[in-house]
Parts: sequence; structure tokens; C-alpha cells
Amino acid sequence: MMKKYFAVLFIAAAAWLTACKQPPISQPGDVTLSSYFSDTTSGVKTGGVQIVTINTPKGKFHVWTKKLGNNPKIKLLLLNGGPGATHEYFECMESFLPAEGIELVYYDQLGCGNSDNPKDTSMWSLPRYVEEVEQVRQALKLDSSNFYLLGHSWGGILAMEYAQKYQRNLKGLIISNMMMSVPDYGKYANDVLARQFDPKVLAKIRAIEAKGDFKNPEYMQLLLPNFYAKHICRIPLDQWPEPVNRALGKMNESLYVTMQGPSEFGVAGKLVKWDRMADLPKIAVPTLSIAGQYDTMDPKHMEKVSQLVQNGSYLYCPNGSHMSMYDDQQTYMTGLIKFIKGVDAGEKKIKL
Repeated sequence: MMKKYFAVLFIAAAAWLTACKQPPISQPGDVTLSSYFSDTTSGVKTGGVQIVTINTPKGKFHVWTKKLGNNPKIKLLLLNGGPGATHEYFECMESFLPAEGIELVYYDQLGCGNSDNPKDTSMWSLPRYVEEVEQVRQALKLDSSNFYLLGHSWGGILAMEYAQKYQRNLKGLIISNMMMSVPDYGKYANDVLARQFDPKVLAKIRAIEAKGDFKNPEYMQLLLPNFYAKHICRIPLDQWPEPVNRALGKMNESLYVTMQGPSEFGVAGKLVKWDRMADLPKIAVPTLSIAGQYDTMDPKHMEKVSQLVQNGSYLYCPNGSHMSMYDDQQTYMTGLIKFIKGVDAGEKKIKL
């Protein structure tokens, strides 16, 4: 009897050991560590960098892109804010998204960072930028089976404008920290945020703006502690993350002022009348709207955006400002990952 018992035990143990030696069973399309970091390009390796040639009314130019990771089902193209900043402040995502198998695609828009800068203000046009994104999509072979588009701040305007024309190419859309009506944005800045200023400080800011004296160093000296530190990034100014300082330090002032105006405190550039609220119900692709409690953007407006699109989800960052990916990082990244994975699993609306 004991011999039979030990024989059965031995067979079971052998079977268990054999099973342990087998690689885990994976489904087609599953991403492993080795497949995620495999370089599938041919020719000389560039670390994922691809320069894309774009056609514009003023001729051909080159924009810089860089792929991090490899997932045929999930490719997240990032549209930086500003306008005129760089992709670099998105680098914080490398601490979160690769571990989830999400492929990142960095991209400096024309006039930004590593891309060409034609130094021609007529090129700073929203419709032209939409066509630029479409040409980048085609060059990178992104399509509705894998293409997630995240636009932050000005990038959120660009992402929505792209979706209004090309949503058939998208798998998921993320509007991060951007209202879908610039007039509403200006009203929120004046009616809500301005009232939080010390009246004497606000009077000085308004006096400088009235004179158009935006080069006056006192203007930014007043805005930095009283506005930027409270509503752009709530991490202490002397501790702002290096990628944020690096990206903002390379700001294309011509592009920024032409489109946005002289500061984040309201809008006075080409975008001043932009408003897509009436068109939001046309958006059928799964859409995530991200808001921060202390943002320059009204979080209630951002929640409404998620309700007006056909398949909207809403991510609220209670400790976040305009750079919620830094000052409410865990909330932001956890919600973003959950949304992307939910859409990949076939969900259209994700509760966050």
C-alpha cells in the first residue's frame, strides 16, 4: 500500500515539475517583456526614432517621433501642450506604461523640440496641424486596431479637432486637461481663477496686460507664484520635475503667443474663439476626459465633455492641476491605464 502511495506521489510530483518547466500559455497578441522591447525595424537601429516628412502649403518639413516599446494592439501617440512645448514632459509615463505593455509614441509637432521650425507664423494653424497628425499617423502605420491619441492642454484641442475629421482611424481618444470651448476657458479664468488672486496682485497683472507690456519681467514674476504654482503644477516651484522644466524651457514663443497669447492666464491668440461643444455628440470612439481639481480648466466642464460624447469616460484627479500627470500622478496613471486596457478589452465606457 505504501509503495503504491509513494508511486502515485512520485508521478504527481514529476507531473508538477514538468508543468513548472513549461512556458506560460499566452494568447495570440499577448505582449511579453521580450516582445515589448524587441526592435522590429530593419536597417540601422535608431532607438525607435523616426523622422517623418510632412507636406504643407509651404513645402516639405520634418517632424521627430520616437517609439518606446512594441505592442501591435496598443500604440499611444502623445500630443504635447503649449502650443510650442515638447514631448519631453511626457517622459513620466515611462515609469508606468511600459510595465503595462502600452507602446508610447513621442512626437514633437512642427515648430517644437526636435522637429523643424519654419519660423513662419502662417504655419501655426489648427487645420494644418490636424493634417500633420494624419500624415504622422500614416507614416507610423497606426490605425483603428491600435491607435490611441492623447492630447494634453493645447494637444487636447488638436486631438479633438483631429477626431472630428478622422475618428475612423482611432481606437481610443484621451483629452487631458483641456476644455472643449476656449471662450468657456477664458470665462473660467476670469470668473473663478482670477477671484482667487490677491486683489492688489491681480490689479498689477491687469495693468501690465492693458499696456501689452508682456515682456515686462514683473508679469511672469507675478504669475509664477500666484497662478502657475497653484494651477499649472502644484509641486513647489523650486522642485518642478526636470522633464517639465526641460520641455517648457524649450517653448517656441512665436508658436505659443500666436495660438495661445502671452500666458496661461486666459487666451488671446488664434484659438480665442475655438469651440467644439456642439460637435461632441458626433464623437463615437471611446473617449476619456481627464480633469484636475486645481487645473486652469474647469473640472465640471471636463465631466460634461465625457457626458456629451457617445462613449465617454471621466477621470477626476482631486489633487491635480494642469500637470495632473505629475501632481496627482497615481490617480492619473492608474486611470489612464485602466481606460486603455478597458478599450482594448472591448469596453466603450469605463468607470474610473
